Amino acid sequence: MTQNQCPYVLDPQGKDTHAESARLREQGPIARVELPGGVLAWSVHDYELAKKILLDERFSKNPRRSWPAYVNGEIPRDWPMISWVVMDNMATHDGEDHARLRRLLLKAFTTGRVDAMVPRIRAIVDDLLDELGAGDPDEVVDLKQRYCQALPARLMCELFGVPDEARDEVLRGGHVNVDTRLTPEEAEANVDQWEQAIADLVAYKHDHPGDDLTSALIAAQEEDGSRLTDTELIGTLHLMLGAGSETMVNSLNYAIIAVLADPVLRRQLADGEVTWTDVMDETLRVECPVAHLPFRFATEEFGLGGVTIAEGDAVLIDYAAIGRDPKLHGDTADVFDARRADKTFLSFGHGVHYCLGVRLATVATLIMLPALFERYPALELAVERDRLEPQGSFIMNGRKNCPAYLKGRAAAGV
Repeated sequence: MTQNQCPYVLDPQGKDTHAESARLREQGPIARVELPGGVLAWSVHDYELAKKILLDERFSKNPRRSWPAYVNGEIPRDWPMISWVVMDNMATHDGEDHARLRRLLLKAFTTGRVDAMVPRIRAIVDDLLDELGAGDPDEVVDLKQRYCQALPARLMCELFGVPDEARDEVLRGGHVNVDTRLTPEEAEANVDQWEQAIADLVAYKHDHPGDDLTSALIAAQEEDGSRLTDTELIGTLHLMLGAGSETMVNSLNYAIIAVLADPVLRRQLADGEVTWTDVMDETLRVECPVAHLPFRFATEEFGLGGVTIAEGDAVLIDYAAIGRDPKLHGDTADVFDARRADKTFLSFGHGVHYCLGVRLATVATLIMLPALFERYPALELAVERDRLEPQGSFIMNGRKNCPAYLKGRAAAGV
């Protein structure tokens, strides 16, 4: 076993997620990394090893029980990644506690409920496309903010009954949460702001219940046997309103970029040689919207992937690297190819923590992508793909924006 790998300091700016993963892969299937504040962890970037870990009960998701550094007070409240630790929800629970919280949310993501949301999704998409085209035709439009981000934000806020006037405050914490460039002061302030915004939402829904998931969770909290605590209620809303929108934003944005940057792919779509499902799946494989997802904690010492994992060690799953594992996809693992037969990935997770919102994300994506290109067939990127700035995170794999001309460069006089 390799006892002491030299820790690789993850770039908090997230300037080149895939180059970083390639360097980590040189150390083997699992590598020692250093997080902000000098905190050490392990990064897993091998497909098979990640699947094993995601099913291995020796890894806990609960830092309050299984991360000695946090339990002993070595991880302060102003640590830049503290929000991933203090959240009390199904992503930070195991066993029956996790199952109990997951059961409360399953009703919101059934096939029937998602299918019933389709007309509303289409209506929001039409509204957004109208809004995009309402400006100056020469204007550069940021598709990430005004389309990719706008729909998931509206959808999640409607699902959870967030009042219009509270949406910015409720969603702001989720966007800040994935930024690994935060100062200690910014990190602590974000936790405070986000907890207060969610607490205000819960208080509002106590007084104004409706046909939404927040009201349903409050009702479940009041029923015998649910055992949903106040912190779990707030933490669950943190998870769904944050992770539930941020991941979909990045996958949508990357899919749009892939089509805009590749005339051949665009022709293949027009000719029916590839489908939008092909584009979506290949995007999730080669550009997983999540990079290094925190956290799992070893509950005992054992050997894994050629290293010794100590009890209490923190582990991150490098999902952005897993879909590009050359053991799985060969020499073309880094190449976007919508016609690829095997698009295997783990971008929705694996095991008991598999993403609840897969069907909703899939349905919304397969409405949004074709609708955009049908409405604006001359759509073009306003900059070269390699000039698109990174999001600024090693937790998320994303681009800061997606500037485009709706009617093409020529129509904009460029």
